[in-house]
Amino acid sequence: MTYHLTPMTAEHIPQIAAIERSCFSHPWSEEMLREELWNDSAAVIVAQGEDGSVLGYAGVNTVLDEGYINNVAVAECSRRQRVADGLIAALVRFGQAKLAFLTLEVRASNAPAIALYAKHGFREAGRRKNYYDDPKEDAIIMTLEFDHGTEAAE
Repeated sequence: MTYHLTPMTAEHIPQIAAIERSCFSHPWSEEMLREELWNDSAAVIVAQGEDGSVLGYAGVNTVLDEGYINNVAVAECSRRQRVADGLIAALVRFGQAKLAFLTLEVRASNAPAIALYAKHGFREAGRRKNYYDDPKEDAIIMTLEFDHGTEAAE
Protein backbone atom coordinates (compact mmCIF):
# COMPACT_ATOMS: atom_id res chain seq x y z
CA MET A 1 0.00 0.00 0.00
CA THR A 2 1.33 3.39 -1.00
CA TYR A 3 0.73 6.37 1.27
CA HIS A 4 2.51 9.43 2.56
CA LEU A 5 2.52 11.05 5.98
CA THR A 6 1.38 14.62 6.27
CA PRO A 7 0.24 16.97 9.05
CA MET A 8 -3.51 17.03 9.61
CA THR A 9 -5.40 19.84 7.90
CA ALA A 10 -9.04 20.89 8.13
CA GLU A 11 -9.75 18.91 4.95
CA HIS A 12 -8.77 15.66 6.70
CA ILE A 13 -11.14 16.12 9.65
CA PRO A 14 -14.34 14.54 8.26
CA GLN A 15 -12.45 11.36 7.28
CA ILE A 16 -10.56 11.24 10.58
CA ALA A 17 -13.84 11.66 12.48
CA ALA A 18 -15.31 8.73 10.52
CA ILE A 19 -12.33 6.56 11.47
CA GLU A 20 -12.74 7.71 15.10
CA ARG A 21 -16.38 6.60 15.09
CA SER A 22 -15.49 3.18 13.66
CA CYS A 23 -12.60 2.54 16.06
CA PHE A 24 -13.52 4.01 19.45
CA SER A 25 -16.48 3.69 21.79
CA HIS A 26 -16.03 7.38 22.76
CA PRO A 27 -14.81 9.03 19.54
CA TRP A 28 -13.51 12.55 19.23
CA SER A 29 -15.93 14.88 17.45
CA GLU A 30 -15.04 16.93 14.41
CA GLU A 31 -14.95 20.00 16.66
CA MET A 32 -12.48 18.34 19.04
CA LEU A 33 -10.28 17.40 16.10
CA ARG A 34 -10.52 20.92 14.68
CA GLU A 35 -9.34 22.34 18.02
CA GLU A 36 -6.15 20.28 17.68
CA LEU A 37 -5.24 22.36 14.61
CA TRP A 38 -4.83 25.40 16.86
CA ASN A 39 -3.29 23.62 19.85
CA ASP A 40 0.42 24.49 19.94
CA SER A 41 1.18 21.44 22.08
CA ALA A 42 -0.58 19.00 19.73
CA ALA A 43 0.30 17.38 16.43
CA VAL A 44 -1.73 14.96 14.33
CA ILE A 45 -0.13 13.12 11.44
CA VAL A 46 -2.17 11.54 8.69
CA ALA A 47 -1.41 8.58 6.46
CA GLN A 48 -2.90 9.69 3.16
CA GLY A 49 -3.41 7.41 0.18
CA GLU A 50 -2.53 8.35 -3.39
CA ASP A 51 -6.20 9.20 -3.99
CA GLY A 52 -6.26 11.63 -1.04
CA SER A 53 -8.14 9.30 1.31
CA VAL A 54 -7.18 9.19 4.97
CA LEU A 55 -5.94 5.68 5.76
CA GLY A 56 -5.06 6.39 9.39
CA TYR A 57 -3.78 9.01 11.79
CA ALA A 58 -1.92 9.44 15.07
CA GLY A 59 -1.97 12.29 17.54
CA VAL A 60 0.52 13.41 20.17
CA ASN A 61 0.48 16.13 22.80
CA THR A 62 3.65 17.49 24.33
CA VAL A 63 4.35 19.10 27.67
CA LEU A 64 7.93 20.38 27.87
CA ASP A 65 9.97 17.28 26.87
CA GLU A 66 7.18 14.74 27.49
CA GLY A 67 5.06 13.23 24.72
CA TYR A 68 1.61 11.70 25.18
CA ILE A 69 0.20 9.72 22.28
CA ASN A 70 -3.57 10.14 22.47
CA ASN A 71 -4.97 8.29 19.44
CA VAL A 72 -3.69 5.96 16.77
CA ALA A 73 -6.28 4.59 14.37
CA VAL A 74 -6.38 3.04 10.92
CA ALA A 75 -9.39 2.64 8.65
CA GLU A 76 -10.57 -0.96 8.64
CA CYS A 77 -9.83 -1.39 4.91
CA SER A 78 -6.20 -0.31 5.49
CA ARG A 79 -5.34 -2.47 8.50
CA ARG A 80 -2.51 -5.01 8.38
CA GLN A 81 -0.79 -3.02 5.66
CA ARG A 82 1.84 -1.31 7.88
CA VAL A 83 -0.01 2.01 8.10
CA ALA A 84 0.00 2.07 11.91
CA ASP A 85 3.63 0.95 11.85
CA GLY A 86 4.52 3.99 9.72
CA LEU A 87 2.59 6.34 11.97
CA ILE A 88 4.25 5.03 15.14
CA ALA A 89 7.69 5.13 13.50
CA ALA A 90 7.13 8.81 12.66
CA LEU A 91 6.15 9.60 16.27
CA VAL A 92 9.21 7.73 17.53
CA ARG A 93 11.49 9.74 15.20
CA PHE A 94 9.89 12.93 16.52
CA GLY A 95 10.40 11.73 20.09
CA GLN A 96 14.04 10.84 19.50
CA ALA A 97 14.69 14.35 18.23
CA LYS A 98 12.66 16.36 20.74
CA LEU A 99 11.50 14.42 23.80
CA ALA A 100 12.65 12.59 26.91
CA PHE A 101 9.88 10.01 26.47
CA LEU A 102 6.66 9.05 24.72
CA THR A 103 3.84 7.35 26.58
CA LEU A 104 0.36 6.06 25.83
CA GLU A 105 -2.50 3.96 27.15
CA VAL A 106 -3.78 0.90 25.31
CA ARG A 107 -6.63 -1.50 26.08
CA ALA A 108 -5.27 -4.58 27.87
CA SER A 109 -7.05 -6.80 25.32
CA ASN A 110 -5.57 -5.05 22.26
CA ALA A 111 -2.76 -7.52 21.62
CA PRO A 112 -1.98 -6.31 18.06
CA ALA A 113 -1.48 -2.71 19.26
CA ILE A 114 0.57 -3.83 22.26
CA ALA A 115 2.81 -5.87 19.96
CA LEU A 116 3.20 -2.92 17.57
CA TYR A 117 4.21 -0.56 20.37
CA ALA A 118 6.63 -3.15 21.79
CA LYS A 119 8.19 -3.54 18.32
CA HIS A 120 9.01 0.18 18.45
CA GLY A 121 10.57 -0.07 21.91
CA PHE A 122 7.65 0.81 24.18
CA ARG A 123 7.58 -1.12 27.45
CA GLU A 124 4.80 -1.65 29.96
CA ALA A 125 5.14 0.96 32.71
CA GLY A 126 1.92 0.41 34.64
CA ARG A 127 -1.78 -0.22 34.49
CA ARG A 128 -4.88 1.93 34.98
CA LYS A 129 -7.71 -0.15 36.45
CA ASN A 130 -11.06 0.18 34.66
CA TYR A 131 -9.73 3.07 32.54
CA TYR A 132 -11.88 2.31 29.50
CA ASP A 133 -15.65 2.11 29.20
CA ASP A 134 -17.81 0.26 26.66
CA PRO A 135 -16.56 -2.29 27.59
CA LYS A 136 -15.00 -1.60 30.98
CA GLU A 137 -11.33 -2.56 30.76
CA ASP A 138 -7.89 -1.82 32.17
CA ALA A 139 -5.40 0.29 30.25
CA ILE A 140 -1.78 -0.71 29.97
CA ILE A 141 0.54 2.28 30.16
CA MET A 142 3.41 1.88 27.71
CA THR A 143 6.42 4.20 27.62
CA LEU A 144 9.46 4.67 25.43
CA GLU A 145 12.32 6.64 26.96
CA PHE A 146 14.95 8.34 24.82
CA ASP A 147 18.62 8.57 25.74
CA HIS A 148 19.93 12.01 24.83
CA GLY A 149 23.22 11.65 26.71
CA THR A 150 22.11 13.97 29.50
CA GLU A 151 21.87 11.34 32.20
CA ALA A 152 24.19 11.73 35.19
CA ALA A 153 27.42 9.73 34.97
CA GLU A 154 27.75 6.84 37.40
